[in-house]
Amino acid sequence: MRRGSIVEIVNAIHSKTTSPQQVLSESHQRFRETHEWLNALAQPHYQDAEEVCVKVDRESPLAGVPASIKECFAVEGLQTTLGISSKCGQVDVEDAAIVQRLKACGVVIVGKSNIPQAMYLHETTNPVWGQTNHPETKTRGPGGSSGGDAALVAAGVVPLGVGNDLAGSVRQPAHACGVPSLLPSSGILGTGGAFNTIPNFDVVSSRAGFLASSVGDLSLVADSLGLVHNREEPFRSQRIAVWEDAGIIEPSPAIKRAVREASQALIQAGHHVECIRDDVAQQAAWVMFGFLSADGGRDIQQIFGNDKPIPGIATLLRIGSLPRWIRPFLAAFMWIIGNRIDAAALIATGPRSKKGFKKLIARREEIVAHMRNTAKKFDAIICPVSSLPALKHGTAARLVAAASPCLLANLVDLPAGVVPVTRVTEGEQAGRHSGFDRVLRTAVQTDVGSMGLPIGVQVIGLNGDPAERTVLDLMEAIESRANFSR
Repeated sequence: MRRGSIVEIVNAIHSKTTSPQQVLSESHQRFRETHEWLNALAQPHYQDAEEVCVKVDRESPLAGVPASIKECFAVEGLQTTLGISSKCGQVDVEDAAIVQRLKACGVVIVGKSNIPQAMYLHETTNPVWGQTNHPETKTRGPGGSSGGDAALVAAGVVPLGVGNDLAGSVRQPAHACGVPSLLPSSGILGTGGAFNTIPNFDVVSSRAGFLASSVGDLSLVADSLGLVHNREEPFRSQRIAVWEDAGIIEPSPAIKRAVREASQALIQAGHHVECIRDDVAQQAAWVMFGFLSADGGRDIQQIFGNDKPIPGIATLLRIGSLPRWIRPFLAAFMWIIGNRIDAAALIATGPRSKKGFKKLIARREEIVAHMRNTAKKFDAIICPVSSLPALKHGTAARLVAAASPCLLANLVDLPAGVVPVTRVTEGEQAGRHSGFDRVLRTAVQTDVGSMGLPIGVQVIGLNGDPAERTVLDLMEAIESRANFSR
C-alpha cells in the first residue's frame, strides 16, 4: 500500500484487504525514509494516530487515509507556531473546522506540515522547524506556503495534504512538486479554521484546499466532504480559454509548452479550446499585491511580536512599509537602472489612505465585471500556475511575482486547481531574456539547472454546478492524457 492513492486505500479498507493500522505503518515507514531529506512533517503525530486507527469506522468514506495538516490549522494536542519562536509551547485545545470534518470522514492525521515563517513567502523555511527541501533536489524548495504538504504528498509519505491559499499557497507548491491540488471557492469550505495572520484584512480571505496524489483522489475527497458529487452525467463539451502567459514575469519555455500540451489534451477530450490574449491576470496580481500591503505590513508585523522575521520576509516588510511619497522617486530610479518589475511593484504596493484603498476596491470591481463577461463566453481558463519551476532556496523574496498567475482566482474568489503535465527538458533551461532587470536575472538563474523538474498548469473554473466540478473534470481530462511520470 506504500505510495497508494486515496482511492486505493479506501477500496482496500472497505474490502478488508488491508487495515488502517497497516496503511499508517507504511506511511510512518516512508516518513522515516524521507524525513532527513525533506524535513516536511514539522510535528509528527504517528503515536496518537495509531490509537485513532483502532477506532476508525472502516465504512467511512475516507477510512484510514493518512493526511498531513498545514501548521496553521489547529490539531488537538499539537502546536500552532507559524514558525515563530515565541509561539512555541501553545498547545491546540481543539481541532480546526476542516480537521473535524476530515476526521469525521475517517481521515487519520499523521502530523502538522512545515510552513514559511508567518506563511509570508513561497519558500518553506522558518527558525522553529527549519528548511523543507524539494522531494527531488536539495538545492530547491517545495514552494509555499503549503510547501510541507506538497513535499509529503509528492514523496509518498501521505496521499492527502491539507493547506490554505490566500495568494497561491496551495497551487504554487503543487506545481513545484508535481502533485494535483484543488482550491474551492470561499463558500465551499471557507478558511477551514486556519489561523489568520492578517486579521484586519477582510477584502480577500484565505481558503482551505487540498493536495493529493491524483485528480481522482481530489474528487473522492471533495465528494466525501460534500463539496461536489461524483455522478455519471452525459459528456458536455466545455468552452475553454487558454492563456499561455498570465502574469507579471514571462513564463519559462517549459511552462508555455505545458499549457499547450494541456490545451491539446482538452481538444482530444472533445472540448472547445480557444487561445486568447488577456492581461486581466496581470492586473489582478498588482491589485492583490496592493491589497496585501495596504496597511504597510502592520498586521503581519504584530504576529512576530519580539521575534525577528527571517531576512527575505524582513526585506519584503521594509519595502511594504515605505511611505507613498518616496515611492515614485525610488520607482523612477529603479526604472532608469533597468529594474522594471521592482519599479512597478513600488508603485502598486505600500501603505494606502482610505481614498487609495477605495481605488483598489474599484479596480477589483472592474476585474470582477471583466470575469463575469469572460464567463459568458467560456466555462474555464487554462493558464500557468507560476512563471517558473521550483525556486532555488533563498530566492522567493525576489521572485514574489513568479506566482502572480494564481492571484486572479484569489481576488475574484474563483475555484482553481493544478494538474501536473510535464517536466523541464534540457533545452528549456535557457532562452529567457533578462536585460538589466534583477528579478528577471534571478528568473534566468532559476531556469538554469531545472531539467527534470515538474511543471503543472492551472485550471480556473468559471461555470458549472458547482464550478469545482468543472475544474476537477478538466483536470482529470488533462491528467489522463498528459505524459507526466512521478
